[in-house]
Amino acid sequence: MRVLFVCLGNICRSPTAEAVFRARLDSTDLAAQVQFDSAGTAGYHAGEAPDRRATESAQRRGYDMRHLRARQVRDEDFEVYDLILAMDRNNLADLRRRADSRFHHKLKLFLEFTTAPALEVPDPYYGGPEGFDHVLDLVESTSDGLIRHLRERLAP
Repeated sequence: MRVLFVCLGNICRSPTAEAVFRARLDSTDLAAQVQFDSAGTAGYHAGEAPDRRATESAQRRGYDMRHLRARQVRDEDFEVYDLILAMDRNNLADLRRRADSRFHHKLKLFLEFTTAPALEVPDPYYGGPEGFDHVLDLVESTSDGLIRHLRERLAP
């Protein structure tokens, strides 16, 4: 099973999702069965490390994002990944426009896998540190829900 987390620039939300998901998945028996990555719909920050504020918020909770580097979604991602999870509706719409219709069933909102009342992970880029903490709250609860979903999907 392959999962791709997607936001706009791949420096705040999607690398946070990748780091949190890695930590949560590593403590399960599914770790060897699931591969994942993160990417952005835009290439503004390709090759850059995650936003310093996102990295600092993640580190305060024990997640390491320092090794991650931003990349843009590639055409082959639509074929390679089983789930492509957008952080918000705008990025989901961008993915749908870009992907061949035969891959649309793979495209979902990340927060479809949580009980949180929100539908979108808000972009914290232009706000203060509390926005990055809020993103972590949403990503932590959703990662657990995503792991439950994957467990059901991978069950024999």
